[in-house]
Amino acid sequence: MSSDNQWSAEEDEGQLSRLIRKSRGSPFVPVGIAGFVSVVSYGLYKLKYRRDQKVSIHLIHMRVAAQGFVVGAATLGVLYSMYKDHIRPRFFSESKK
Repeated sequence: MSSDNQWSAEEDEGQLSRLIRKSRGSPFVPVGIAGFVSVVSYGLYKLKYRRDQKVSIHLIHMRVAAQGFVVGAATLGVLYSMYKDHIRPRFFSESKK
């Protein structure tokens, strides 16, 4: 009693291959992830040298910067998707006669 829609271990893809496949569809997702990680890493590094700034204020600034980078990457991804789906086919398609 075998069915074609059952899960098997051979069909399961790894996390790296899944990330590569997903990044081909939306290339700004890895950019957003990398930016988020870099902003948080830099913020944690600068946490040691914050002078007289409170820790909570520093963490809030770090969070806002990381979220801003991710929102910017998502916005660029949406604009790229709109260009790819709507603008490029309209203006750069070959006219068929």
